[in-house]
Amino acid sequence: MKLAFSTLGVPGLPLTDVLALARTHGYHGVELRAHPEEPVHPGLTAAQRADAAAAFASAGVDVLGLAGYARVAAPGADEPVIAEIRALLDLARDLGAPFVRVFPGGGTGQSPEEADATAARRLGTAAEYAADLGVRILLETHDSHRTGADAMRVLGLVGHRQVGALWDVMHTWLGGEQPAESFAALAPHLGYVQVKDIASADDTTPLPLGAGVLPLSDCVEILSRHGWDGWLCWEYEKRWYADAAPLPDLLTPGREHLSRLLNESA
Repeated sequence: MKLAFSTLGVPGLPLTDVLALARTHGYHGVELRAHPEEPVHPGLTAAQRADAAAAFASAGVDVLGLAGYARVAAPGADEPVIAEIRALLDLARDLGAPFVRVFPGGGTGQSPEEADATAARRLGTAAEYAADLGVRILLETHDSHRTGADAMRVLGLVGHRQVGALWDVMHTWLGGEQPAESFAALAPHLGYVQVKDIASADDTTPLPLGAGVLPLSDCVEILSRHGWDGWLCWEYEKRWYADAAPLPDLLTPGREHLSRLLNESA
């Protein structure tokens, strides 16, 4: 498996510094938070996109994916959501990123069936555009669809190879799923896996990998046992927790922890 980290852990850091961190600390790739607060987002010009892609190529670091904020199950009109996904897909194509992350984002007042149908309809429409660009849309286990079983209700309705799953191990755990259950649900559609650690279900402040309660060793063991050879991406949510320790000092110990888990499960 290859290792990446998310720029959510180093909010607003210039791209050259992000790439230097990846190279210095031994990560193969970076997940880019695609938001106007960040140096890479859908508002970039063609020249800026070309420069960003060239910087990654020169550094020998992969763009794992774009972490977008489209909420595919949210109430309201379809077209603004689909347009947001298409803009992310265009940016991913220009940067050479294989994946775009979207959230479920189902709202209050919806039944689960309504949320599932809304998400599936929008993802199915966007999937055709994604196929033309060679980019996959990944529905993250998050918010209204926190577990693998929740995500699979949507993915089963979509039934398109360009739409898959992003397994956030914190959310499936908070949703009461065991790693084996999450993997069984998501495996046919799995794009990559977001790892992290927290103190408890009541305190989700990010911690160094291995310092909290999340079943990371179980997750890695299950992935390894089934021969899954994709990406593990450390999503350290510094952007939302100002008091969390700075990520750069944790990157090497985090990589070493994941490497130990991989060696133990080999």
